[in-house]
Amino acid sequence: MTSDAGSAHLASLASARRGLLVQVFVALILTISIGSYFWVDSRYPALLKKLHSGKAVRLSGTLSFDALMPVAPQMPLTTRIGHTTVNWMWTNRIGMTFGICFGAAMLTLLPMLPRIRFNSAAANTFLGTVTGLPLGVCANCVAPIGRSLFNAGASPSTVLAAMISSPMLNVVVLAMVFTLFPLGIALVRLAVPLALLALVPLLARQTSPAAEVPSLLPVAGGWVRPTAGTLKQYFKNLARLGAATIPLMLLAALLGALVAELIPAPDIPAKVSLLGIVLVALVGTFLPVPMAFDVAASFVLMVRGVPMPYVATLLCTLGAFSVYPLLILGRTISWRTAVKLFAAVMLLGIAAGAATAFAQHSL
Repeated sequence: MTSDAGSAHLASLASARRGLLVQVFVALILTISIGSYFWVDSRYPALLKKLHSGKAVRLSGTLSFDALMPVAPQMPLTTRIGHTTVNWMWTNRIGMTFGICFGAAMLTLLPMLPRIRFNSAAANTFLGTVTGLPLGVCANCVAPIGRSLFNAGASPSTVLAAMISSPMLNVVVLAMVFTLFPLGIALVRLAVPLALLALVPLLARQTSPAAEVPSLLPVAGGWVRPTAGTLKQYFKNLARLGAATIPLMLLAALLGALVAELIPAPDIPAKVSLLGIVLVALVGTFLPVPMAFDVAASFVLMVRGVPMPYVATLLCTLGAFSVYPLLILGRTISWRTAVKLFAAVMLLGIAAGAATAFAQHSL
């Protein structure tokens, strides 16, 4: 009797283990499929197209590469804000969809795997940097992924590092920077994300990790039940992540359009001043822009004769952070951490602009 009970228990454990392996496999395939489709079909072809366009790169909107709706100076302010908001959402539709779908997949997969979290903040930062490098998404689209990483148990340092490295250290974007700008400005643009990553342990200090996330319970029964259970959990995570991030995305689009239309780029003064650099850094850190838009916009302004200190400031702040990840980090990790990262980006942008001004003896 005891032998039969023990055999049944072992058989049950073996069945549960097989079910867990199926669940991990399904979640892994789902994550890889979503990522591969986005990277191969959309993101990297689009980035390479911008890289190959060289100095012919163009912008169609105030905050976007594509303009679904026209925006003209003679339009009423409310109309311009509305059209710019729609254009921003249209440009970011693919990246945001990927960020939410991929984030939900990671939130499904990671709790089933051994948690990777080091005692060293530097090691956690390095892990986040490596995680963010291939993502190829802007500071806005990486925000839902950062939320998923945190909720799945990743260290705050890992989350911040991934959100910095994805938009700022992407190899194609960096190639655009070194192609379009003088070497000194390009090196400053490279130094800013490296400095931010070095500051991550300080920015994330005294930030508590997320509560333990319960893993998906193993489901026995061949392939069908574990697969169905994994997909059900994925769609639950997708709905929760969408509900938490999409309303903030709409708010960020509206706030960004409001600031962009109230303070248009042509209003950047011709004379360089420290106050001007501070204001440019503040606006650049606040505005939500798509991937590589910071490089294209800064290049266009440089060609139009905007002083190089302002160009350097925008180049180092415009794509690094924005109001959207500020809102996401504030709601996910802590408002203190979110504000500290915003301030760090802004201060490094001011330093880049001021250094450029001193090098040119224009300040």
